[in-house]
Amino acid sequence: MDLNPNRFIVKNRSKWRNRAISVLLGIVIVYLLVFMPLPYFIYKPGTAENVHPMVSVEGEQGKETGVFMLTTVRVLDGNIVNYLYAQVAPYQQIITKRTVFRAGESEQEYSERQSFVMKDSQSNAIQAAYREAGIAFHNDNEGIIVLQVLANMPASKVLQAGDYIRQVDDLTVTKLDDLLAYIRAKKPGDNVNVTFERNKVTRTKPIVLGVLPPDANDPNGVERPGFGVVPAEVHSVKADDPARQVTIKAGDIGGPSAGLMFTLEIYNQLTSGDLTKGYRIAGTGTIDPEGHVGVIGGIQHKIVAADREKADIFFAPKDLIPSKGAPIRNATDAEEQAKKIHSRMKVVSVGTLEDALNYLQSLPPKPSAASGNAVSG
Repeated sequence: MDLNPNRFIVKNRSKWRNRAISVLLGIVIVYLLVFMPLPYFIYKPGTAENVHPMVSVEGEQGKETGVFMLTTVRVLDGNIVNYLYAQVAPYQQIITKRTVFRAGESEQEYSERQSFVMKDSQSNAIQAAYREAGIAFHNDNEGIIVLQVLANMPASKVLQAGDYIRQVDDLTVTKLDDLLAYIRAKKPGDNVNVTFERNKVTRTKPIVLGVLPPDANDPNGVERPGFGVVPAEVHSVKADDPARQVTIKAGDIGGPSAGLMFTLEIYNQLTSGDLTKGYRIAGTGTIDPEGHVGVIGGIQHKIVAADREKADIFFAPKDLIPSKGAPIRNATDAEEQAKKIHSRMKVVSVGTLEDALNYLQSLPPKPSAASGNAVSG
C-alpha cells in the first residue's frame, strides 16, 4: 500500500487545477457569447402602447371609447447569441451600428439624440394639434443642449452630451443664433468661460476655442472658431390660455416617430366628440408643426407590434418618392407585412394630419362601441 502523502497532494492539486481551468473556460465562453459586443443592433417588434395616459390636456373634452397607440421597435445590442438567433428568427433584422450612428457619435450620444428628437417631436405634435383645433399658442425657448462632442476638440475635456449651455462669459444664452454669433466674433485660441448644467448641477469652466472647418454654406471657405459640439435648441409649447395647456410624459421612449399618434390623441382631447369611435388605432410617423407626416424606419416591426395588440387600424406614412435617390417605402411595406402575418388590421396611408382626421371622421362607430363593450382609452 502506497501511503506517501505527497502523492495525494499532487492528485488534489491536479483536480483543483482542472476545475479552475474549466471554470475559467466557462467564463470566457459566456463572455464571448453574451457580453462581447458586436458592431450590430438587432431590431425586432417592440410595443404598441396606449397614448392616452401619456398625454394630459387641461380642460379635456369627453372620454375615448377606443384607443390611440404609438408603436415602437425594440433594439438590442448585438452579441453572438442574439446575432445567430436573428439569422433564423422571424421579424428580426440585423443593422450595422455605423448606419445608425452619426460620424464619431458614441452610443451615449446616440441615446441623448433620440431623447432630444422625441421631445422635439412632442413639441411638433402639440403645435400641429393646436393649429388644427384653432388654439392660440407660443413657443418658449428652454435653452441649448449638447447632442454630441467632437473628438480632439477643446470641449471634449469639459462638456458631454446632455449638458445645457446656460452662459458664455457674461452672456446668458437661450438661442442658438446668439451663441453662434458670440463665438464667431472670437478667434481660435481665445479663452471663454462656459456655464453649463449637468444633472441639475451648474458648473463654470474655461474652454479654449478650437478651429472648425468652413461652413458648407460659406462661399469663401473660412475656418471658424468653436467648441467642437453639436448643439440644439430645446423648445416648449405654451397655450396662450393656460386652461388648454398640453403636457406629454412618454417615459423612456425615444425617437421622433410617435408624432402623428401624439397629435391625434391631443386633438381628440382638445375637441368635443371621439375620433376613436371604439376602434383600436395604432400608427407611426413623424409630424411637423404644420401637420405634415414624415416617413420612419422599422415599420415592418411596428406592424407586428400593433397586430399583437389587436389594432383595428394602422396609420402608415405615405411612401417617399424623391426626385433623386432610393424611395422610402412605409405604407407599401406596412401593407405587405400585414398580409404576410395574415393581420385583419386595416393599413391606412397618410401624408398629413388632415388625411388621418378625414379618415377617422368618415368611420362609423365600431359595433362593439355602440353596444358598450369597447375598451376604454
